[in-house]
Amino acid sequence: MSPTPKSGRPQHRRRAVATDRTKNVTMWRVEASWDHRPDQPVIIRTADKKRARRKVEEFTDKGAYVIFQEHTGWDTWRTLREVDGAALVAERDAEQALATAGHPPTPANYRPDADDRQRTWLAWMDARAEADRRAAEEAARVQAEADARRRRLAAEARRDARTLMQPPAIVRPEHRRQARHITGAQR
Repeated sequence: MSPTPKSGRPQHRRRAVATDRTKNVTMWRVEASWDHRPDQPVIIRTADKKRARRKVEEFTDKGAYVIFQEHTGWDTWRTLREVDGAALVAERDAEQALATAGHPPTPANYRPDADDRQRTWLAWMDARAEADRRAAEEAARVQAEADARRRRLAAEARRDARTLMQPPAIVRPEHRRQARHITGAQR
């Protein structure tokens, strides 16, 4: 059956939506690379922004340098955020090391905008603890030498006390030489 002119023409035509029809405009890209394998980055492309952000956090926690990008069309990307995961992991480890070593936590006003404030605070606290330990060892060594000298002098005094309590031998009567009275011509 051949179409009639009325059935041949479209009954209803959907209006064109006035949006950008460029493919992949709503894509997100996550690039992650590690220091031990810089030539093998991990690249994830996804249309799900939440998944891309989760991957950024996951790779950051694993110590990767992460670049989060937005697609701008025709395979061009715009960088939204760069995260140095290795530095963040090192900062977190330094904060835990501060707590386990018993050092005071990093004050809020200590280099507030620095990326390595926890690590420098930990290094400073470790150096201070090392200096305190050396000073304590030196004080203990000096005290031990003073105690040893005092014990040595006390032992000598105990040993020589009886001798020291007696007058010298030349003063004691039994050791006194008898004076010889001689004339001057015999000298």
